[in-house]
Amino acid sequence: MRRKKDKKKKSVIGEFLRWILILLLFFGIAFLIVQFVGERTVVSGESMYPTLRDGDNLVVDKLSYRFTDPKRYDIIVFPFRYQEGTFYIKRVIGLPGETVQIQDGDIYINGRILKESYGYEEIRNPGSASTELTLGADEYFVLGDNRNNSSDSREPSVGMIARDEIIGRALLRIWPLSRIGLPE
Repeated sequence: MRRKKDKKKKSVIGEFLRWILILLLFFGIAFLIVQFVGERTVVSGESMYPTLRDGDNLVVDKLSYRFTDPKRYDIIVFPFRYQEGTFYIKRVIGLPGETVQIQDGDIYINGRILKESYGYEEIRNPGSASTELTLGADEYFVLGDNRNNSSDSREPSVGMIARDEIIGRALLRIWPLSRIGLPE
């Protein structure tokens, strides 16, 4: 009888330890995914309207930029330099080594008008891009799609975004369900 109790006790302890191991493994994998592969973020504000709206939930791909560079029109996430825990989400417009200028509401890349349809309205304030800006070897010029209601590379507080500041790119909108899909 005593042997049966001891066996049962060992069985319960063994099962308990297995569950602890499974939970540790689960949380370890979840940590690695959030740290290196992707994470969920919530859009706050209207700077990317109409592409992204306040309250949209996104999955940010943190892995692909470890192997490739951001491309023009990618929607990227990066930290705001002057407020810890605050992240910006903007669209890449200018790439490393290019010149960027905004004149009469048009964006010029290397002296040529950029043909794009992401801007919500004509740009009224070119900010620092009123004169030609030359991007460094690892710098990106970003704009919000809601061009007249966005803090972006036109403002000194944001400025050009260094390659190593970029956390990842917006991969998928997961909420609201009515708008699930790729944010383009």
